[in-house]
Amino acid sequence: MGIRTNIEAGLAIVTIDRAEKHNALDIDHLKALRDALTRCDAEPDVRVVLLTGAGGRAFSTGTDLSSVGTDGPRYAEAYGKGLDSASRMGLYIRLLDLTNVPRRKPLIAAVDGYCLGGGFELALQCDLIIASDKAQFGLPEVSIGSLPGAGGVWNIFRWLPRGLAMHLLLTGERLSAMRAVEVGLVGKIFPAEEFAVLSRSYSASLARQAPLSLQLIKMLASQTEGAPPALGMQLSELAWGHLRDTEDRLEGRQAFMEKRAPVYSGR
Repeated sequence: MGIRTNIEAGLAIVTIDRAEKHNALDIDHLKALRDALTRCDAEPDVRVVLLTGAGGRAFSTGTDLSSVGTDGPRYAEAYGKGLDSASRMGLYIRLLDLTNVPRRKPLIAAVDGYCLGGGFELALQCDLIIASDKAQFGLPEVSIGSLPGAGGVWNIFRWLPRGLAMHLLLTGERLSAMRAVEVGLVGKIFPAEEFAVLSRSYSASLARQAPLSLQLIKMLASQTEGAPPALGMQLSELAWGHLRDTEDRLEGRQAFMEKRAPVYSGR
């Protein structure tokens, strides 16, 4: 069916629906995924985006290799082309790179089953990974004479200790869900038989938080990673000051004093 988007109560659920292909993505579906994420970012009613795969067997196994040939133009010919032309000339890994896709709102990867290759590279670009207890993570490119070309090599070091990251990259071995939780790759784990319901419930609870706070916390987390402490503190103060006089902050304080759930408006 392709890429499906459902928006309800501040939560956008973007589903890769190619279960017959383990949710592997060809060029057209990669473009559709990027378009879906862009629309969710622009939609004012969306506070949190949940990215998941259909079928319960895989989040995604990356690029649909059966859809991309090996006899296309040389790399140098495709290098200077625009995104669409370059991807159809063999540089499809550019479509897996989300750095040029607007993503101001928290993006959660909900992983049930296989999360391999380019699928894992997509998850590594999300802000949070949650998983079922049967999830498996891996970058097997080395075993087919390739490498994770959509940022997987440097991105994995943001999530995992160097020794473990290098082990996964050089061996192509998979990481179990339980081990992924232990090492901090996965933030929350749920039983596989209840994953669809519980992952959505968890994400919906985040979508009930103050939307401006969500966006600025995400911004700080990404912009201050590896920054000098003085810069981190300066950006934190600026973000805090941005929120200080908002209606949502006043509503949050009032709700706390009245012992009720806050109702945030994004203002």
